[in-house]
Amino acid sequence: MEALKDTYRHQGLRKRMIEELRAKKIADEATLSVMERVPRHLFFPDQAFLEKAYEDIAFKIGAGQTISHPSTVAIQTSLLKLEKGDRVLEIGTGSGYQTAVLLEAGAKVFSIERQHELFLRTRQLLHETLKYSVQLKFGDGYLGWPAYGPFDKIIITAGAPYVPQELVNQLKPGGRMVIPVGEGKVQHMHTLDKCADGSIESNVHGTFSFVPLLEDKN
Repeated sequence: MEALKDTYRHQGLRKRMIEELRAKKIADEATLSVMERVPRHLFFPDQAFLEKAYEDIAFKIGAGQTISHPSTVAIQTSLLKLEKGDRVLEIGTGSGYQTAVLLEAGAKVFSIERQHELFLRTRQLLHETLKYSVQLKFGDGYLGWPAYGPFDKIIITAGAPYVPQELVNQLKPGGRMVIPVGEGKVQHMHTLDKCADGSIESNVHGTFSFVPLLEDKN
């Protein structure tokens, strides 16, 4: 199927995208190297928008959700400070693009998606089409996935009005969470590092714009 191929043209566009990220002062070469391997166009629901796939823009993927800017994916991935073999909880599978970047970086990924339409589509893409080994769940990201915890790293790919305590509880001592926090259209990107005594050290890394993290209130 042509849409699922990664052609020389795709690879050329991806290389140009990476150069644009470098020009924006994104300097984590390990992350950029991984992103250069992941065909972002495969995660677009409409393959007619090939050119858009390698621009630094967010794009609608259905169910009111978006695939994040490549620069945002690069920054969040860099902030995680991944080590190969890390167990990573991802809240907000979305299109699966960030998931694939984590997997290609050598992480063991456990990802939760709240939108059933996206969960079904992305599960098929990641498992059946791209043959990734990843644990996927349809559910409330605020609750995390305690059955597989604790986690070395946690990444939230939607704007949270607050830091869910349940996710903090599922972070290992010495672990790190990357989460955009704030209500409305703008959030501040936080890193939360859990110390050996369970206390949290928090730092802020600029402003971003995400769709809201949805909570099941039933």
